[in-house]
Amino acid sequence: MSEGLNIVVPIKQVPETTEVQFDEETGRLIREGVAAIINPFDEYAIEEALSIKEKLGGVVKAITMGPPWAADALRDAIAMGADEGWLATDRAFAGADTWATSLTLARCIERMGGYDLVICGLKTTDGDTGQTGPEMAEHLDIPHVCYVNEITEIGDGRVVLKRNMDEGIETLEASLPLLITVGKDINQPRLATLRGRLKAKKAEIKEITNNDLKMNPKEIGLDGSFTRVVKLFEPETHEAGEVVEGTPDELAEAILAKLQECKVI
Repeated sequence: MSEGLNIVVPIKQVPETTEVQFDEETGRLIREGVAAIINPFDEYAIEEALSIKEKLGGVVKAITMGPPWAADALRDAIAMGADEGWLATDRAFAGADTWATSLTLARCIERMGGYDLVICGLKTTDGDTGQTGPEMAEHLDIPHVCYVNEITEIGDGRVVLKRNMDEGIETLEASLPLLITVGKDINQPRLATLRGRLKAKKAEIKEITNNDLKMNPKEIGLDGSFTRVVKLFEPETHEAGEVVEGTPDELAEAILAKLQECKVI
């Protein structure tokens, strides 16, 4: 392993507001004209990568997949302290579900060169699946650990980390290269500095297209997606339930009367 760690942080640009519109024909979010930010969970991933770099040295590379304007999210990551920004952008990538997205990102990461650690946000605020990170690890054929909230040791090709589970706190050891996903309890993301923003403004964003990856068009984008949004609807509203008070016997009689009224029994 070279001096320091080569850390990759996949990020996503998401709508800044929850008031988003959907294309009824495709079931996809309409992102044009909507203010966008770095997915909040990804900021914790960036911060953890920067903290590791400050301790051990190395390089932090941020990558995202999206249209050309998704480069703004990469510049925000560089403003925080990331060294490089990589943009996977191609119309062939459009409409991808988590499977096609993770496959494309995995191939991009391989093209970016060697890596030791991939740090992902736990999930995105628009999709909320938490699937892309683990699927990416499978495509890269490396181990992965989710829900990490502390890295206690890292070095000599190994990582010791902790995560909170329902049964308690797990302490795990894994070998590098490794992919982890992190939540909001792992750190507090730093704010971009003026110097960082000036650096980000001038930074070169390196683009990757399918001409570079040469992937089968049937395996990426909408055609390579195993899941589709087939219907969008708003949940029906229901009237508030009726609160019944009384003794146990009175309650039993009231419930029986309601069941008979509804012809349940």
